[in-house]
Amino acid sequence: MKWFKRLKKGINTETKDKKEVKEGLWFKCPSCKEVAPMEDHKANLKVCQCGYHEKVSTNDYFSIFFDNGDYTELNHDMTSADPLKFVDTKPYVDRITTTIKKTGIHDAITTGFGKVEGLDLMIASMNFEFIGGSMGSVVGEKISQAIDYCIEHKYPLMIISKSGGARMMEAAYSLMQMAKTSAKLTQLADAKLPYISFLTDPTTGGITASYAMLGDVNIAEPGALIGFAGPRVIKETIGRDLPEGFQRSEFVLEHGFLDYIVERKNLKSKVAQQLRMFLN
Repeated sequence: MKWFKRLKKGINTETKDKKEVKEGLWFKCPSCKEVAPMEDHKANLKVCQCGYHEKVSTNDYFSIFFDNGDYTELNHDMTSADPLKFVDTKPYVDRITTTIKKTGIHDAITTGFGKVEGLDLMIASMNFEFIGGSMGSVVGEKISQAIDYCIEHKYPLMIISKSGGARMMEAAYSLMQMAKTSAKLTQLADAKLPYISFLTDPTTGGITASYAMLGDVNIAEPGALIGFAGPRVIKETIGRDLPEGFQRSEFVLEHGFLDYIVERKNLKSKVAQQLRMFLN
């Protein structure tokens, strides 16, 4: 029964002598598995040396785009009602309250305006950490009011999409936002104001089926998942293996649904260049 016994005395470290490594000091890339100091990773805009773009928050995007990180937010406190009295594992209204406390944001989109290389720009950026960036009535209303502000003040608009699609807890109310935002974008086009659609990882469901694909230009970050139904659902439906890189930015660009892909470090300069082309 010697296999139950430790034959050689191993290295024994008393618990009191072990040193705890603080969380958040290192970043391990899920793509290439390389480990880098978190400080260096943040300095590189959370992009790995292999080119993998980690998901980032609205605050990160606003600090990248707006000059000196200065912007004015619209409708900060707007929150969803619960018209359907939806209950799953817990009431929808409780989930909203819990998510607000956890994230510090009030819904799945933040709208604000400021300067990008001295040019005016309204940005509506989706918050994936808020119930998967799902589109409910607040998302539609905040985009609509941002567009109204753009028309009144002659601002261009950019929407940063990052979402799993419609919010099931609002059912038809959520689906109605697809038509609502599309109609408001028509008003923006009638006012001859540019709209840049910026697709990040992931952009799926009703978001892709509405405002995400309606830009005067549609741009994306490298490797972003972009599609309507997910790859697994499509594979099971058609009963066939999908092409390599299916629904990723590069595949979507090759098939004509994007105008170009831009790395995070070039985002601000590229968008500013695009705005100058539009405004001239």
